[in-house]
Amino acid sequence: MGSLRAPPPPAQLVGSTRVAFRSGIRFSSDTVLKYRGLTTSSAMKSYRLSELSDTEVSGLKARPRIDFSSIFGTVNPIVEDVRVRGDAAVKHYTEKFDKVTLDDVVVRVSDLPDAELDPAVREAFDVAYDNIYAFHVSQKLPEKTVENMKGVRCKRITRCIGSVGLYVPGGTAVLPSTALMLAVPAQIAGCKTIVLATPPSRDGSICKEVLYCAKKAGVTHILKAGGAQAISAMAWGTASCPKVEKIFGPGNQYVTAAKMILQNSEAMVSIDMPAGPSEVLVIADKYANPVHVAADLLSQAEHGPDSQVVLVIAGDGVNLGAIEAEVSKQCNALPRGEFASKALSHSFTVFAKDMVEAISFSNLYAPEHLIINVKDAEQWEELVENAGRVSFLGPMDPRERGRLCKRNKPCPSNLWLRKDVQWCITELFPQIHYCPIPNRGRTEKAGSIRREDGRSGRARSAQESRYP
Repeated sequence: MGSLRAPPPPAQLVGSTRVAFRSGIRFSSDTVLKYRGLTTSSAMKSYRLSELSDTEVSGLKARPRIDFSSIFGTVNPIVEDVRVRGDAAVKHYTEKFDKVTLDDVVVRVSDLPDAELDPAVREAFDVAYDNIYAFHVSQKLPEKTVENMKGVRCKRITRCIGSVGLYVPGGTAVLPSTALMLAVPAQIAGCKTIVLATPPSRDGSICKEVLYCAKKAGVTHILKAGGAQAISAMAWGTASCPKVEKIFGPGNQYVTAAKMILQNSEAMVSIDMPAGPSEVLVIADKYANPVHVAADLLSQAEHGPDSQVVLVIAGDGVNLGAIEAEVSKQCNALPRGEFASKALSHSFTVFAKDMVEAISFSNLYAPEHLIINVKDAEQWEELVENAGRVSFLGPMDPRERGRLCKRNKPCPSNLWLRKDVQWCITELFPQIHYCPIPNRGRTEKAGSIRREDGRSGRARSAQESRYP
């Protein structure tokens, strides 16, 4: 299998003297600092929209990008090795990258004992499961029949994908909620084979929280591997891992590269999207609690050093100093504070004159997560055009925030919202359009149209298919 060409050169916002925005316009780092922005006491730069040109505003939507040319060079041999050697290759790369020696690569969930969890943790997952299930079961498409002309009835029917692969990252953090949010829609759809891939623990076992969520959501197999080798195993299939038809889930740049390579290979596997790093845009006004704003920014910044967070200040009266102080305080207290700090170094704050300008910028940026933390937040819902998941948060205390539940993930990031949709149950249902053979008069008209189009073969097909 040949190597794919890498995407266009990425924008490099850290450790470089030049910055390449998606528009193709290049600025030196000095030019970026001359955006009439004010470097704040935090690691985040700040800009005032009213003082920027259209080109400069458009440039702010650029993400920290990674040069995939070298990553494709690393991932291609792994993809090919798994195709040839199967389970042996998966074991090899798991030992090489994760320092874990596996006895078995794939286990059937039905063969595993129930995970023992703290009752409070179990209850939290049960509540999340119920909420995710209720949200997605409502999205199932009903069968649709339309009589588009007398005697001609066309139907739209759906059949679920038979086998899916779900990738749950685990390299730097355990993400059991991702297992729920990926697997529940597949369970509702009725997929017969659901393979969940996740890196193993140091002793080769499966994280008990992930196992609990996987069992509850109907996962049939667990692949104890991560990275490009896991994606490859699900795409090609191995002696122990079923081959799947479509792969879903977030991941790092190596996972993304593997998905991109395999969807264009002989594996004939489909993917959800080439997911980018985590990102959030928070809109805050003078009523927003600095503690909450800081926590929301860091919730995505801690995902990794390539994450990006954006704070948009709507109107006057916002105590930015208090928000910056909270960001610094909370970041220092986070176990993953080092990741968050690096992410903040290429994140920024934007000052908007009002909510209309704030949401207009958000639509341009198209964030994975959008949090609107302003007074009477929901009144702005109709203005939101591009966002993966939107949370409307007015002033509230921490206990009220704790009762909020996510609906689902993953959401498109890295501007993919402009060209793709986020994960939902309809992604599991290819639509079949069924049209019965019409009567003689209808086929005669169809044949005439095909002849006028210059397609004689189709005209003959229409004529030969007439009822006697």
